[in-house]
Amino acid sequence: MNKVDVMKDIDELMDMYCADCLVIQDLRKERGKHGAHRFCIESCTVGEQLQFLGKEIMKVSEK
Repeated sequence: MNKVDVMKDIDELMDMYCADCLVIQDLRKERGKHGAHRFCIESCTVGEQLQFLGKEIMKVSEK
């Protein structure tokens, strides 16, 4: 996997799931931007996948 492919995968995930996420919109109202972001990082399955892809980019960049 190269860096461009990983970036395309990240963009597709974010466009498909994150752009219109009702959970994130509701959490921003309740907890603010920081609280909603914490949810994405710690609890969201899409967030977990994005973290995995980010680590893959780092592996590709180190080579």
